[in-house]
Amino acid sequence: MRLPPTLPLILLFSLCCAAAHGRDYPATPSGYLAMIDASGDGRISEAEYVGYLSAGFRRMDRNGDNVLDADELPPGPRQTPRSLAAFQADLAAQFHRLDRNGDGSLSAKELAQPPR
Repeated sequence: MRLPPTLPLILLFSLCCAAAHGRDYPATPSGYLAMIDASGDGRISEAEYVGYLSAGFRRMDRNGDNVLDADELPPGPRQTPRSLAAFQADLAAQFHRLDRNGDGSLSAKELAQPPR
């Protein structure tokens, strides 16, 4: 299985999200669901998913211009500037790959599965 090229960047931002929200990482998929589920309905909507994971981007965007410049990115191979809009478009696409049953929300089981 070939992973999307933006997946490492998405994972990096998700690591920043726990710090941005002042929380520790949960031990179970249900714990992650509860952490991201802002409405408390037991499901994660696309807006909740994108909003939660965007917090990591905003935290890294030190100058607040909605673009991560090379000096705001951690050392590594990807040093190309990245806009918040492009990042959120990737998150939305990732959400739809995770939403295996196509109901417009993620369950704990879908959240735990690798994207297709």
